[in-house]
Amino acid sequence: MSFGTATLIGLCCGFLWGIGCSLAILYSIYLGGYRKGVEESLAEEKPERYRRALEKIEARRAKTGN
Repeated sequence: MSFGTATLIGLCCGFLWGIGCSLAILYSIYLGGYRKGVEESLAEEKPERYRRALEKIEARRAKTGN
């Protein structure tokens, strides 16, 4: 019976460890993108991708009236 209990505890800990690691990786990817976005918004000459995104946002705002 101790093998079954140890297995169950191991699976639970492994599952929680895996979820925690996945969340940490996703958070670091999110922060990297956020930093890049802030860096691009503060740049003297805006990248083409930034300008296109800004045009889409402005078009959407004009369409909704905000």
